[in-house]
Amino acid sequence: MIRGRCYVKGSWLEAERSFPVNDPATGRQVGTAAEAGAAEVIAAIEAASDAFPDWAALVPAERAAAMRRVSAALIEAIDDIADIIVSEQGKPRGQATWEVRYATEWLDWFAEEGRRAYGRVIPSAVPGKRLTVLRQAVGPVVAITPWNFPVAMIARKLAPALAAGCTMVVKPAEQTPLSAVKLFEALGSAGLPPGVVNLVTSSDPEAIAPVLLEDPRIRKITFTGSTEVGKLLVRASATNLARVSLELGGHAPFIVFDDADLDAAVAGMLAAKFQVNAQSCLCPNRTYVQREVLADFTQRLSVAVGGLKVGPGHAEDTDVGPLIDDRTFEKVRRHVEDALTRGAEVVIGGSRLEDEGFREGYFFTPTILAGCTDAMVIAREETFGPVVPLFSFDDEAEVITRANDSRYGLAAYVYTRDLGRATRVSERLEYGLIGINDPRPASPVAPFGGFKESGLGREGGIEGLEEFLETKLVSIVF
Repeated sequence: MIRGRCYVKGSWLEAERSFPVNDPATGRQVGTAAEAGAAEVIAAIEAASDAFPDWAALVPAERAAAMRRVSAALIEAIDDIADIIVSEQGKPRGQATWEVRYATEWLDWFAEEGRRAYGRVIPSAVPGKRLTVLRQAVGPVVAITPWNFPVAMIARKLAPALAAGCTMVVKPAEQTPLSAVKLFEALGSAGLPPGVVNLVTSSDPEAIAPVLLEDPRIRKITFTGSTEVGKLLVRASATNLARVSLELGGHAPFIVFDDADLDAAVAGMLAAKFQVNAQSCLCPNRTYVQREVLADFTQRLSVAVGGLKVGPGHAEDTDVGPLIDDRTFEKVRRHVEDALTRGAEVVIGGSRLEDEGFREGYFFTPTILAGCTDAMVIAREETFGPVVPLFSFDDEAEVITRANDSRYGLAAYVYTRDLGRATRVSERLEYGLIGINDPRPASPVAPFGGFKESGLGREGGIEGLEEFLETKLVSIVF
C-alpha cells in the first residue's frame, strides 16, 4: 500500500483525510492519497508566490541546470515510477517506462529553450530614445493534469514554466495521484528551491477549485482534460484575468486514401489508437477509408487488431490494458451499442472481457465496427476506448468536409503516397496537429494544441515557452 501526501514548500505534508486509489485492472486498492483542503491549497499558493521572485531572478543557465537534475532524478527512479503508473493507470509496463523517458525529453529540451527567451531593441522615431522589449515570467502557475499520462502531462507543463522562471502548484487527476507523488519525490531529490514546485491532491476537484483558481496570486492556469471542464476553467480565470492554456478533447479523423501504403496505415492505426489503452486525446476516433480499398484495409486491420493481447499492465506481453474506470467503460459500451442499433457490424471484438482474471477490471476487447455512418454517436463524441469505427468515402473533397464536421480540432491523420494530395489535405483540415503517414506527430520541440473546442494556446516548441512569458516594453530617453 502506497501512502501519498501533499508537497508544499519543499516538505511533505499530512492531510486530515485521505482517499483510496484503485488498480483499474483488478479493482483492488493500491494506496491512499492526501485529501487536500483549503488550508493545504492556500499553503501551496503562498509557497509558490513566495518562491517566485528568487526563481525568476535566476539566470536561465541556473534554471536549466536544476531542470537537468530533475531529468536525471526521473531516470534514476524510472522503475519505481513506472510501477506506480501501471498500478493506478493500467497501461502496459513498456508504455509506462516510455512515459517517464518522454517526460525527461520535455525537461531537457526546455532547459535549453529557456536560454532563448529573447527580447529585442526597436529603433525609435524619436532621437535620444531607445525602446527595449523584455520577456519575463508570467508568475505563479496552477497546473491541472489528466490521468492518461500522469507523469508526462505534468512534465509537459512544468518544463516550460520552470524554464521561463515561473513557480507552480500542481493538482493531478484524482485517479492517478500516486504517480504525481513519485514524480515530486524525484523533484525533491533534485534540490529545487522550496516552493518552486508544489503538489496538492484531491478526490473532489470542485471542492478546492475556487481556492485554487481564484487566488489573485495565480497568474496563469494550464489544464489538460475535457472540453466541458476547460470551459469552466475559462470562466474561473475571469475572476482575476489569469492567463489560460487549455489542451482539451479531440475527435481525430484517420484518413486512408486509395493510394496509401495499407500496411503502413494499419501499423499507424495500431500505434496511434491503442497507445495508453486507447485513452489519449490524440487517438483516432473516426477512420475514413476510400471505398476502393475499404475491404482490403478492413481485412488487414482485423488481423492486426486480433493479434493484440489484452491484460493487466504488469504482464510482459500485454498490448492493451484496462480502461481507467467504470464511467469510461460505460461510455465505450454506449458508443458501441448505439452504433450497432444504427446498422454497424462488429468485425472483431465488441464486448467486455468476462474471462477469469478480467471480471473485476475494466477490460473491453479491441473492436472494429464496419458500416458506420455520420448519424451515430461515435461519429460525434470522443470514445476514449479501443474501438475503431470504419467509415467509407469516395473523394477528397467529401472526406475533408466530413473530417472537419466536428467541434473538435486537435489531431488528424492522413495516409497517402501523393505529395500533392498530402499538401492540399493538410492545409484544409481544421486541426492543430496533422500526421501525414505519421501516427506520432507530437514532439517537445514542436507546438502542440488544437483548433476550435480542442483548446487554447500551445505546448511544446518556442510557442510553449511563450505561454509562460509576459512582454514588457521599456522606453528610455537619454
